Amino acid sequence: MQDFLNFNKMLTPTIIKVIFLVGSVLSVIGGLFAMVAGAQQPYGGGAAVFMGFLMILFGPFVTRVYCELLIVQFKMHEALDKLAKQNES
Repeated sequence: MQDFLNFNKMLTPTIIKVIFLVGSVLSVIGGLFAMVAGAQQPYGGGAAVFMGFLMILFGPFVTRVYCELLIVQFKMHEALDKLAKQNES
């Protein structure tokens, strides 16, 4: 509890995992919505269907990369914190 109150334990990496799940689900739902909307257009809907397909494929991937970049910053903080504690003793 002391680590939490002194901000020594980070809460954000857990939140980032939830953000990844929500972002992945939203990109798949958005891609499906774009595909359905494109399929309902009488002319020129092929591009929307294709973009929806790309959103389903690459949306979770881009979300994952973004979340990993954020987590790397917290891992670097943890490593620096360990080094600082080793140098104190």
